[in-house]
Amino acid sequence: MAVTTQLTWMQEKVLQNCFGGKQFSLLYKATIHGSSSGDLLQRCSNQGPTITVIYSETYIIGAYVQESYQQINKGSVILFSFQRTENSEFEIRRFKACTNNDVDGQRCDRNILYYGNRDLNINIYTCYISMSYNIMKEIGLPLGDICFQECEVFRCEDLLDQRKINMVTELSKSLSSDMRTYNPCRGLVHQIRILLLGPTGAGKSSFINSVKSVFRGRVTNQSVMGFDTKQFRTYSIKDGKDGNPLPFVLCDSMGLGEKEEGLCIDDIFYILKGHVPDRYQFNSIKPITPSHVNYIDCPLLKDRIHCVAFVLDANTVENLSQEMVAKIKRTRREVIKCGVVHVVLLTYVEDLHLITKADLVDPYRCMPVKFKIEAVHRELGFPLSDIFVVSNYTLEWELSLSKNFLILSSLKQMLRAADDFLEDLPPEETDGILK
Repeated sequence: MAVTTQLTWMQEKVLQNCFGGKQFSLLYKATIHGSSSGDLLQRCSNQGPTITVIYSETYIIGAYVQESYQQINKGSVILFSFQRTENSEFEIRRFKACTNNDVDGQRCDRNILYYGNRDLNINIYTCYISMSYNIMKEIGLPLGDICFQECEVFRCEDLLDQRKINMVTELSKSLSSDMRTYNPCRGLVHQIRILLLGPTGAGKSSFINSVKSVFRGRVTNQSVMGFDTKQFRTYSIKDGKDGNPLPFVLCDSMGLGEKEEGLCIDDIFYILKGHVPDRYQFNSIKPITPSHVNYIDCPLLKDRIHCVAFVLDANTVENLSQEMVAKIKRTRREVIKCGVVHVVLLTYVEDLHLITKADLVDPYRCMPVKFKIEAVHRELGFPLSDIFVVSNYTLEWELSLSKNFLILSSLKQMLRAADDFLEDLPPEETDGILK
C-alpha cells in the first residue's frame, strides 16, 4: 500500500512555492518506518535538500534544509509553522533563518535531531519538540514543549526537472507531427474549421495567436487582441517549416455580450452552416440575411463549422452574470441543434492562485484547476470530459514548452471532436463528396 502524506494539496503547494518551486517526494513517515532518528537517517541520508514536517494536534511545524543529512552545512535552516485550521491552513506564519554555528548539519544524538544551533530539537522516540524561546515566539507557537502525532521527511527537487522536460519535449514533438499529418475523417474536407465562441476578453484571439506561434516557432500576434473583433475572421494556420497550410482553420467571432450586446444569437446558425463569409461585419441587433451582398447561398461542407470551442476565462467562470450564463446556454443549444460537436477551452489558468509554470505540464492534477472545471460543469452544463485547459501567449516574447504542450493537446482534442462530427453526418450530406 502506498505511503501518503498528511499535507493537503493546498498546504503542500504553499510550501513548494515558499521554497522556490519544489516537488516533494516522501522519504520517511514515523508511524510507518519507525520512531527513532536512526530509522529516519537510514531512509533520508544523502538525499539532497529535505523538508521535515511535524504534525501536532493544532500546528504543523517544519524545517527546510538545503544540504543532505550528515553533510556539513554552514548555511541556514528555514523554520516554519502554521495552524491546522480551515481558515489558516494556507498561511505560513513566519520564517526564521538559523545559522549553524555550533552544529554541523543536522546532528543525531540517540533519538533527537538538532536543527540550526539547537533551535529546533525533535525527540522522535518520545514524540516531543523543543524549540528556543525566540524561535517559538517568532513563528507563532505557544511556549513550551509540543507533543506531535506524526513526523514526515520529504526530498525536495525542482518541479520541472530534466526528466519531465525531456518527456514533455517528446510528447510535444509527437503532437506537432500528428497535427501536420492529420487527415480529416473519410477525406470529406481538406481542412477542419473550428469556431471560437465566448465572452469578450476570454482569450479567443489570444488562442489563435498562440496556435500560430507554436507552428511558426516564435511568438506572433497576427490576430488583434485587447478589444472585441466586430468581424467574422478565418485564419488558416501555416507550418513554419515550409509555409504550407495545416489541415485546420480557426474562426474568430464577435464576443458574446450581455443582453443585446455582442454577437447576435441568430447569426450563429448562419456561421455554423457556412453562410457567413470571411470579414463579414457583425451587427449585434441584426443577423445576416440571404440578401447580404456576400451571403454564401449554397455552402459546401468545407465552408461549414466542424467543431465549436467555447472559450472561457478560468478566473471569471464562477462570476459570470446571470445574463451571460443564459447567453452561453442559449448559444450551446443552437450549436447542438445544428448537430455540431463542441468543447470548452479554459484560458488564463496560469493566473490561478498557487499555480506555477511547472504545473502547466499537467494542470488537471491541480486542485484550483479541478475546481474551475467542476464549476464550468456545474454552472453551464458542459461534460467534464469536454473541458480542456490552455495557457495562451499574452505577454511572453519566447515560446514555453509547457504552454506549447497544452495548446497542442487541446487542439488534438478539437480535431478528434471534428472527426466525430464528420463521421456522424447523414449519407445525403456526404454522398456527392465521396463519389
